[in-house]
Amino acid sequence: MSRYFRSTVIENISLNANHNLLTLSLPDGTAEPLPGQFYMIEVNRGSDPLLKRAFSLFRRTAEGLQVMYRIKGRGTALLSKMKRDDSLDVLGPLGSPYPVPSREQLPLVVAGGIGIASVFSFLLALQGKAVLFYGARSKDEIFMLDEIKKMCSEVFISTDDGSLGTKGTIIDVLDDYLDSSLAEGNRYVVYACGPHPMLKAVSAVTASKGIEAYISMEEHMACGLGACLGCVVKTTGGYQRVCKEGPVFSAEEIVW
Repeated sequence: MSRYFRSTVIENISLNANHNLLTLSLPDGTAEPLPGQFYMIEVNRGSDPLLKRAFSLFRRTAEGLQVMYRIKGRGTALLSKMKRDDSLDVLGPLGSPYPVPSREQLPLVVAGGIGIASVFSFLLALQGKAVLFYGARSKDEIFMLDEIKKMCSEVFISTDDGSLGTKGTIIDVLDDYLDSSLAEGNRYVVYACGPHPMLKAVSAVTASKGIEAYISMEEHMACGLGACLGCVVKTTGGYQRVCKEGPVFSAEEIVW
């Protein structure tokens, strides 16, 4: 199946002042995405900017595929102006997906800010089995909460300013949860996507408690195919490419 295709904008809606949800058509003959994979998407017709941008799969729908993105630079600002029936070049799905937990494992999913874009489809696939820990700077950056609550067995929210859920970091909430429930003998596996400091903290917490964990890394990408070596991260096995060997890695692999 082809991973390179022309796609049509179906919808490009604003979630708040800085975040959009983009729905793109997925033509017949293109590969089906798995949770944790990503797409390289053209952000403007023409050669300026020249490079595509990487976006996590948010959700596969009957209409096509969705990506959630933060408007933080020229490329995403241009993408936010795309309208219905505009066409874009797309490459994907790319990268490694989240490993499926065993029947005996209880999946704990940690999302920081726009990291929810990567884990949303994974929560759907887990069919109500997951416990979600979702942190953001404020309540304005907590998205799709009503839908998320229907997808998870339990949801914990934290915000830096205390405007929703617990005031503080989601790592503190996760750590407290694990401390209070590990004695019950639950067999956990943790999955996380968010800012680097959060992922580093997740790795430290899970390592200290002997819990299996997987993290989705985010790096700037030029090609998305592993050829340019622009997105390498240091691991216990040497430098590896986020776009090819990742973006999902075992947490114990990453050298912080």
